[in-house]
Amino acid sequence: MEAPPLDRKLIAILAADVEGYSRLMHQDEEGTLATLSSHRAIIDEIIAAGRGGISGTAGDSVLAEFASIVDAVNSAISIQRSLAVANKSLPQQARMLWRIGINVGDVMVKDGGIFGDGVNVACRLEAQAEPGGICVTRGVRDHLRDRVDYQFEDLGEHAVKNIARPVRIFRVCFDPEASSDLLDVRATPSRGSIELSDDSNAIKGTSNQVELTFWQSIQETKDPSEYEAYLERFPDGEFVALARARLAKAEEPEAVPAADRAVELEFWNSIKQSNSPAAFEAYLQKYPEGEFKSLAAIRLREISETD
Repeated sequence: MEAPPLDRKLIAILAADVEGYSRLMHQDEEGTLATLSSHRAIIDEIIAAGRGGISGTAGDSVLAEFASIVDAVNSAISIQRSLAVANKSLPQQARMLWRIGINVGDVMVKDGGIFGDGVNVACRLEAQAEPGGICVTRGVRDHLRDRVDYQFEDLGEHAVKNIARPVRIFRVCFDPEASSDLLDVRATPSRGSIELSDDSNAIKGTSNQVELTFWQSIQETKDPSEYEAYLERFPDGEFVALARARLAKAEEPEAVPAADRAVELEFWNSIKQSNSPAAFEAYLQKYPEGEFKSLAAIRLREISETD
């Protein structure tokens, strides 16, 4: 039987990604995840306000689709302006900058996700953008040329990975300090906390401020029960992976000090060739969880069977 044809549609595709995410995680895992959570809340709110929809997320990246190219670019500019405000409350080394690429193209749709060259080009454009910047294709620029107030800088044609023809890329020129058209963001002094507001009401910037507060209260603890309580309360939370890692580490047996291990090794070396069951019984009594407990038990059995 022939496979049914895939659904297709023509859309504007927005791809966003964090610049230097691995470096930020290396510096401060918990702080970076908290910032990512608050930034994602801002991005998600703006995409929804701009009549777009999120098609996929993977770690520090976002893929969104819009029926309107104007909405896609306006949303991208609002995202960068809002995140610039959010970053002001963070130390310089902890600030999270995003790059955004926008393309317009025909894409395939399967299981709610979008695929094809149109998506790939948007992702390649994102990699070409400056941190905090936006790059678009010629098709996007041509469509918007007389519909928006901002300008476009021609960056020329670029060969992009897995795309047969060069892509003409334009940088969107906008004032990052201007207020966001879609969302007003007010940075607050508390770490990872961004207050979002629109004309109707105020919305907390973290997708779950209660969860973030809970995590910040336990992130330095060595008590396994604290991490178990977090996992029970937030089974799909932002910090599940870290909580599980911390829990596993907390439950690991404490490492034997080097000096004690040396004494155990000396003890074992002194009896390992012995045929006396008392020697191995003494080892097991002194080191019930010792490194050689299995070997000691085997030697005891061998000696008893010989006798």
